[in-house]
Amino acid sequence: MAGGRMGFLFTALITSGAGFLSSFAPNYWSLICLRFMVGIGLGGGPVLASWFLEFIPSPHRGKWMVIFSAFWTIGTIFEASLAWAIMPRFGWRWLLATSSLPSFLLLLFYAVTPESPRYLCMRGRTSDAMQILEQMARANHKALPSGILISENQLELDEKSDHSEAAHLVGNGRIESSDEDMIHMNMKTSCISTLRSLLSPKLIRSTLLLWMVFFGNAFSYYGIVLLTSELSNGKRACTVKSSQPSHSNDDSLYKDVFVTSFAEVPGLIISAAIVDRIGRKLSMSSMLFISCVFLIPLVFPQTREITTGLLFCARISISASFTIIYIYAPEIYPTSVRASGIGIASSVGRIGGITCPLVAVGLVHGCHQSAAVLLFELVIFLSGIAVCLFPLETSGRDLTDSV
Repeated sequence: MAGGRMGFLFTALITSGAGFLSSFAPNYWSLICLRFMVGIGLGGGPVLASWFLEFIPSPHRGKWMVIFSAFWTIGTIFEASLAWAIMPRFGWRWLLATSSLPSFLLLLFYAVTPESPRYLCMRGRTSDAMQILEQMARANHKALPSGILISENQLELDEKSDHSEAAHLVGNGRIESSDEDMIHMNMKTSCISTLRSLLSPKLIRSTLLLWMVFFGNAFSYYGIVLLTSELSNGKRACTVKSSQPSHSNDDSLYKDVFVTSFAEVPGLIISAAIVDRIGRKLSMSSMLFISCVFLIPLVFPQTREITTGLLFCARISISASFTIIYIYAPEIYPTSVRASGIGIASSVGRIGGITCPLVAVGLVHGCHQSAAVLLFELVIFLSGIAVCLFPLETSGRDLTDSV
C-alpha cells in the first residue's frame, strides 16, 4: 500500500504523460495503446477520493464528498466545451493535447500535498502524522489535545498484550520501536492478503454488494448517456437515416454533449441535500428506484420531447446515486484496505461500463429498444435491492483503521 500521496502522483503522471503523447500518435494502434495508458492513470482516481475522505470530519463528510464529486461534472462540461471549440477547427490532436493540461497542473500541487495521517499511523509513522496534524491545527487556528497519537491498530496490539488504552490520545511518552516494527510488518501485505481481507467474514457481504452496486451504477449511467442519442430521435434507431456527410452535424453533436452534461448538476444538488439528512443507503436506493420509474415509459414508443425529458430525469437520478456510492464506499472499509477496496470496486464498475455498449446499445441497434430498456430496469432495480442489503449505514459514523 503506497498511500494516497503516491496515488496522487501516479494518477497525474500517467494521465498527463500518456494523454499528451496521444496527440502525437503516428497511427491507430499507437493511439489505442496510449489511450489505454490514460485509462490506467484514471483508474487511480478512487484513491484520491479515499485520501480526501480521511481529512473530513464525520458530520461533514457527505457534503464535502459531493463537492469533491462535483469536479467530475465540471470536468465533463469543460471537456465538452473544448471539443465544441477545438474539434471542428483544429482537429483531434489539439483536443487531446489541450485535455492533458489539467493533469499536468496536478503535478504542481504534489509538493504541498500531505499524506493522510490515518495512513501514516497505520504504517507506524506517528511522528509524521503528528506533524501534519499540527500543520492542520495551525492553519485552522486550533490547538491539538496534548498527548501522543495512537492508531486503532496500535490499540489492538496493546489489548493483545494486556496493555489496553482507554483513548486514542494518551499521556506523554513514546511508542516502543518494537511496537512500531510490529505495525510496519503488519502493513506489508500482498495483493492476495488484501483480497482475503476484503472477502473475510466481516467484510465479504459489504464487498460483494458493493461490487454489484458499482457494476449496476456504471452500466446504467453510461448506458443512459449512450442511449440519449439513440432514443431521443422521434423515428428511433430502426428508421432509415438520411445520407448526409457526418461533418455537417459535428457542431450539433458537440452542442448536444455539452447540454446533456448539465443533467448531472441537479443530481449533485439532490445528493448534497439528502446524503446527510436521510443517510447513504436510503439516498442511494431512492435514486435508483426513481431512475427505474423514469425509464418504465420508454419500454413503449414515446414522442421525442417525452423521451428526452425521461432520459434527462433518469440521468439526474443515476448520477446522484453514482455520486453517493463514491461517498459510501470509502466509509465502509477500514484504513488498512480502504484504497484497495475502492480500487477493486471501481474496476468492477469499469467492467459494467465496458459491457454496457456491447449489450444494451447493441440491442437498440438490433431494433430491440424495449428489451434494452427492460435490461436497464433489471440492472438498476437489482442494484437498489443490493443497497438495501448493505449491513451498515455510515452517515455520521467514524472511520475505522482496521478490520
